[in-house]
Amino acid sequence: MTSAGSDLVRLSHEIPISSHVVDVDDVPMSALLAEAADPRAVIVAIHGGVTTSAYFDCPGHPRLSLLRTAPALGFTVLAIDRPGYGSSAPHAADIAPAARRVDLAYALVERVLGARPRGAGTFVLAHSAGCELAVRMAADERGAHLLGIELAGTGREHHPEAIRSLTAGGPGRGDRLRELLWQPSRLYPPEVFGGAAIASPGPAYEATMMPQWVAHDFARAAANVHVPVQFTVGAHEKVWRTDPLALGEITALFTAAPRVLLNEQADAGHNLSMGHSATAYHLRVMSFIEECVIARR
Repeated sequence: MTSAGSDLVRLSHEIPISSHVVDVDDVPMSALLAEAADPRAVIVAIHGGVTTSAYFDCPGHPRLSLLRTAPALGFTVLAIDRPGYGSSAPHAADIAPAARRVDLAYALVERVLGARPRGAGTFVLAHSAGCELAVRMAADERGAHLLGIELAGTGREHHPEAIRSLTAGGPGRGDRLRELLWQPSRLYPPEVFGGAAIASPGPAYEATMMPQWVAHDFARAAANVHVPVQFTVGAHEKVWRTDPLALGEITALFTAAPRVLLNEQADAGHNLSMGHSATAYHLRVMSFIEECVIARR
């Protein structure tokens, strides 16, 4: 391991992470915060389905944790629990409308960060189902102030293997879904493979929200994003189509973005922030954020 790599491992062990719960219009919203002393920028990290902000703090592997490595490299990270997860889970039925969830997310960020330094500004990183909220936040008029957004583990059409697995009859649907989300197993540390350590029930609204998002709302919202976009796919993604035609159709949706970058992460599956290649992925995201900081200045 290089000296720089050794320093990153040491610093990632030393990064403190604080838990926060704030009241937003009588809804308790929760998040994890890891601060850099003099941040280049703030990364707002948004998890996917059936997990929480814990997705960004890989259990037992601080070097793979975005919450620990990013502050060591000068970026504050605020990993939020999406509306309907974490402290807001009991209110899921009341906060299902998209506009309501966007307002809650923005309010959560402001309440937790407060007067804390934000460097050049705020960047949104999202995974899987969390990309729906991220794109809506960027398409909102408040999104014009973001440095940019990173989307990973999402798409508009399911991979043929996913269609075959999820439409097949008989028992074992849960096992088939696990195969899609966590294979090949060699890409993940044994302790986190399968996601049991970070699992959380998902809100009921996601069952209807996601099909509507994929079919209609994604394209409409993407056209209103006016900040740089990076779209990352794992080389072993099996949930969504990642062939050149599918990826070209997705990047073409962001017609108003000043820049759209496509990134393929080697040795990565669907859960990019939990695998052995998580550090490489996070470094690529931070490199993109640096470019966004320079462009903004």
